[in-house]
Amino acid sequence: MTFLIPQTIETSRLQLRMFTDADWEPLCRMFRDEECVRYTTKHRLRIGKPGAGWQAISGTGTSAGMALRCRGEKIRAHDGARGALVSGRLAEPEIKWSILREFWGNGYATEAASAVKEMSARTLHRSRLISLILPENERSKAVVRSLGGEYEKTIPFRDGQAEVFAYCLTE
Repeated sequence: MTFLIPQTIETSRLQLRMFTDADWEPLCRMFRDEECVRYTTKHRLRIGKPGAGWQAISGTGTSAGMALRCRGEKIRAHDGARGALVSGRLAEPEIKWSILREFWGNGYATEAASAVKEMSARTLHRSRLISLILPENERSKAVVRSLGGEYEKTIPFRDGQAEVFAYCLTE
């Protein structure tokens, strides 16, 4: 399979890489944690063994999730490639993130999203990305603002609304 994105993206503290089967267990833990899914799926998911859903999460070359590693610990970040590339669900490339609760508050989402934003401009020659953030998710709004995202509008999303924040990647 040929991917449009690098297989690995590195920062000073993190390594983002394509998912492997070893990431299934941390991914399941995250999607079963009510706090972790409060601003994503909104409901804990029942996930069994890797199957068809794993392909959607692990990537197709135009949309992909990436696992995040820091100091040897696996962190699950739904950051990056899925965020940096056009998802079949959206009209524009989206950058997004989800991280296991025990790794919150360390700046990992900001650092990983920043690396993906840079990769999108440099490697994919994107001029614009968006993030969809639920109105009540103040922590993600802080990440978006620290990356230079600006509020554009509020749109219908799933069973509620989402705020669209845009990043201009050209200066």
